[in-house]
Amino acid sequence: MSKILAIESSCDDTSICILQDEKVLSLVTASQIDHQRFGGVFPELASRLHSEKISLLIIQACEQANVTLSQIDAFAATAGPGLIGSLHIGVMAAKTLAFRYQKPYIPVHHLAAHIEAARFVNPLVYPVLALLVSGGHTMLIEMDQPFSYHILGQTRDDAAGEAFDKVARMLDLPYPGGPLIDQIAQKGHPRYVLPTPLKDQALDFSFSGLKTSVHTILEHLKRSGETVVVEDMAFAVQETIVNTLFYKTTQAFAQKPYQTLVLAGGVASNQGLREKFTTWAKTSHIHLLIPPPWACTDNGAMIALVASSILHKGGQAPFDHKVLPNWSLTDFHFEV
Repeated sequence: MSKILAIESSCDDTSICILQDEKVLSLVTASQIDHQRFGGVFPELASRLHSEKISLLIIQACEQANVTLSQIDAFAATAGPGLIGSLHIGVMAAKTLAFRYQKPYIPVHHLAAHIEAARFVNPLVYPVLALLVSGGHTMLIEMDQPFSYHILGQTRDDAAGEAFDKVARMLDLPYPGGPLIDQIAQKGHPRYVLPTPLKDQALDFSFSGLKTSVHTILEHLKRSGETVVVEDMAFAVQETIVNTLFYKTTQAFAQKPYQTLVLAGGVASNQGLREKFTTWAKTSHIHLLIPPPWACTDNGAMIALVASSILHKGGQAPFDHKVLPNWSLTDFHFEV
């Protein structure tokens, strides 16, 4: 009955979870709204806000779970990838607690945790194909066994979530813009035509051209004295990104009969994306796992879930394990 306290601080969310045998006892998260005035995450501000909030959030998590820090069996934290300053705050907090209470310290890979969050719905049945879509990453990943990752395709430039946010900024929508594009698109109509990004280049993605196309249309409308219909542009962007993600994923499925398809990452909470994949999975009899929206965004529960698997296999890391801001998913492993 191991209890794990896990810290997620890879970007601008500070999230603490206490997990006991894959059951969430408490989960507290503080999101940083201070970045809105910058139109994106300002790294130095993010790390400072993490340091200001993390102690209080740990106390709140313990109170909600009705446990003391001395009752925790292991301490975990996101060690990468992410913003180096933000990562350091979470990792140092976890290491300090592990050292103080003489318990294991477990570093967790942020992207692996996003994929494993699907286990909050049902167990993974291998082989697994995961579509990982977030503000910083867009990847198709094959897993033949637990914690074994083979990248089939990834973005060559902007990630899907980044494209959503950049287009939202062009439309004068507040940061983060991705959820707003998703919401506004529900009221839009097919007025604007955008090109399909990198359709014929294997399983890789590219969304920088989409941003350029939107900018070109907006400039043309401005010169013509016309006003952009925000709902219709949101509709066009939403349809283009969702259809691209869907097309690439179905191409991967055509190459191999996977047992499970996982949608993971913050963009997996996009309603249009969830609906399209859910419909396809039902008609094609695909075993689809999508974490609930709270588990798609950055959260401590997914970190704790991975740490629990590592702990149960006897794995842990030395205290000199470093923060890895560019940690490759294929390099994620642990010593047993």
